[in-house]
Amino acid sequence: MARTALVTGGTRGIGAAISIALKNAGFAVAAAYYGDDDAAQLFKADTGIYVFKLNVDDFAACQSSFAQVEKDLGPIDVLVNNAGITRDAMLHKMDLDSWNATITTNLNSVFHTTRTLIEGMRARGFGRIINISSINGQKGQMGQSNYCAAKAGMIGFTKALAQESAAKGITVNAIAPGYIATDMVKAMPEDVLNNRILPHIPVGRLGEPEEIARCVVFLASDEAGFITGSTLSANGGQYMA
Repeated sequence: MARTALVTGGTRGIGAAISIALKNAGFAVAAAYYGDDDAAQLFKADTGIYVFKLNVDDFAACQSSFAQVEKDLGPIDVLVNNAGITRDAMLHKMDLDSWNATITTNLNSVFHTTRTLIEGMRARGFGRIINISSINGQKGQMGQSNYCAAKAGMIGFTKALAQESAAKGITVNAIAPGYIATDMVKAMPEDVLNNRILPHIPVGRLGEPEEIARCVVFLASDEAGFITGSTLSANGGQYMA
């Protein structure tokens, strides 16, 4: 029977590419989404992937929703923590709500989802946890102290949980994408993209969502069983940690 993978933020952008790649690799995939019901249902119709609405900020909602996923698809052996938001501002202008919302959705959610599933993975002796961090969690970014703190926190979480879980057959890794050609990035003004972003990427282009998805598929595989506690930088050489 195919292993089940759960992807948060799994119906749009990088998350959609991850969900599709995992399905193509033979996993039974559940894609969680929060916002647009119509878009999620269209994604389901186009891909055949199981979708469900989830507020990752809510620990109890994670518990009840994941229980239903496991009832429908089987035990969740692969967790991809991809859900995230930005609320950008310089710190001296940032309000408390922008800080709290970003930390909660980008970092607290990783506890909510992983804590819900970790005991089952330990009991079964297998698990793959893959946290989608960011280049900005590695190098920092002006105007994103909240986002950078959350994404750096994901990397620390990854390293600690990897040490706790290795003896139970569970690997825990992070991926830190650089600038990826999602709708949000492609919507940037052309002069900003061409003059302020692309010149700093040695390969001379944006990444594609599918390139991040291929990293996830590898880390989710049996072949990646000796890799844990690592952060895979996929940024075209923009930042070499």
